[in-house]
Amino acid sequence: MNKRELDKLKYEIAEELGLLEKVEKYGWKSLTSKESGKIGGLITKRSREQSR
Repeated sequence: MNKRELDKLKYEIAEELGLLEKVEKYGWKSLTSKESGKIGGLITKRSREQSR
């Protein structure tokens, strides 16, 4: 998965979790470690699923 695909997936997941508005308004650094971890975990899970 290339950088562009990862970025797209990151935004999609943020939207699904209801965090996209916060990210757009305050940036990625505004997320808590729990929120960031949730996004990272889902990115990893979906990346694995796509590579199968």
